[in-house]
Amino acid sequence: MKYNAIENYINGQFVAASSARTMEVISPVDGNLLSTVPMSTSKDLDAAVIAAKAAFPAWSKMPIKERVQVFFRYKTLLEKNLEELAKLCSEENGKTYGEAIAEIEKCIELTEFATSLPQLITGELLEVSKGVECRTEHVPLGVVASIVPFNFPSMVPNWTIPNAIALGNCMIMKPSEKVPLSCGRLAQLLKEAGLPDGVFNIVHGDVEIVNAICDHPAIEAVSFVGSTKVAKIVYQRATSNYKRCLALGGAKNHLMVLPDAKEDMTAANVVASMSGCAGQRCMAASAMIGVGNVDAIIDKICVEAKKIIPGENLGAVISKESKERIEKYISEAEKDGAKILVDGRNIKVKGKEQGTYVGPTVIDFVKPTMSVATEEIFGPVISIMRTNTVDEALAIENANPYGNAASVFTQNGGMARYIIDKASAGMIGVNVGVPVPREPFSFGGWNESKFGVGDITGKSSIEFWTKLKKSTIKWNPEAGVNWMS
Repeated sequence: MKYNAIENYINGQFVAASSARTMEVISPVDGNLLSTVPMSTSKDLDAAVIAAKAAFPAWSKMPIKERVQVFFRYKTLLEKNLEELAKLCSEENGKTYGEAIAEIEKCIELTEFATSLPQLITGELLEVSKGVECRTEHVPLGVVASIVPFNFPSMVPNWTIPNAIALGNCMIMKPSEKVPLSCGRLAQLLKEAGLPDGVFNIVHGDVEIVNAICDHPAIEAVSFVGSTKVAKIVYQRATSNYKRCLALGGAKNHLMVLPDAKEDMTAANVVASMSGCAGQRCMAASAMIGVGNVDAIIDKICVEAKKIIPGENLGAVISKESKERIEKYISEAEKDGAKILVDGRNIKVKGKEQGTYVGPTVIDFVKPTMSVATEEIFGPVISIMRTNTVDEALAIENANPYGNAASVFTQNGGMARYIIDKASAGMIGVNVGVPVPREPFSFGGWNESKFGVGDITGKSSIEFWTKLKKSTIKWNPEAGVNWMS
């Protein structure tokens, strides 16, 4: 075992969980044992909540301009430790080192945005009547929780940590049990940056802890990122306990390729979108819709896909079970009559034979009813469907229950605007394979890709992590009384 057994992080200290039940943490890169992670109980969550509640009064009363000083220092520490954090991310998640570097760079950008929050939550003040003022201010909620997935061990935690904590809340983080190492290192950096003990806590575990978070009476809000199936359960359970909840689910992102698209640019973008992070991201291209004759572009997509080499510029998928599930989708599509143009099944990487790799896979002549066309595969697989018109392509895109992202590749500005208006997705790209907004623009989809109001990052997150207090103030009795005062 490469690392010591993982512990919870409560009140500024790493502490053993109350349960002896553990789970092995296996590197998908080579199948080696990295560590063990505890399956905590509600008793451990109670301890974290007590610590967070104790820290909240002092932290929330600190002016926000002082709170964000912690995140100026945290940003510097992320930059200083970028290579170490990237190596850890790559090791436990399986993504390439370059992708892990990009992930930590995004953490830095997210933290940079949090340092600007004092300029964004100044509130409003207006004299509404002679001698009478109305004022608004953003007030922190209290103890909040964030439940995060395996595919971005550092970035997704940093979707919530900087904003929620800078806005005055105290947080309990529940990392994925598959990638628990990165969060522990982030906790150390936050403490080094001067974050007071108890403001940030980590409780490891499985479904028992997720349920306990949703049920705990002292937790005011819950954010979740994961599959749609679990997002629905978390949203329903948390809101049934009168908590705020923002739960981000899965996706089936469609790339619509028109005949006038730039061939080389389109092919490169499609392949990068479907294979980046081994396809294990909710913004990955999973389905492509060719409108009219796009055979030349599909040929170039195949050429680009063959440049993606597992173990070199393509990382592993998270587990053996994921590899088997992804390859089953490919085999089912082939059985149902689709044509496999580039086949990524049965991949073994020399020297890493126990790693879990799926090669880039391009499937053509997919019917809209096939499972590869309708379900989230979460692997480096692109399913190509063909239509004669843009409206037929939009009908396929709009029929899918998800609504995270959609993109169009074209040189026709009017057609691009038409698709932006008609596509049922929260994030749209034009000649962009992964249309993730940059800060301060927020991240969030529609339909069954998101449950709750608002977005998880950017300016939109302010409304989720705070509540609005309104004050009406009058000091001068000589102003008299009217219907407003």
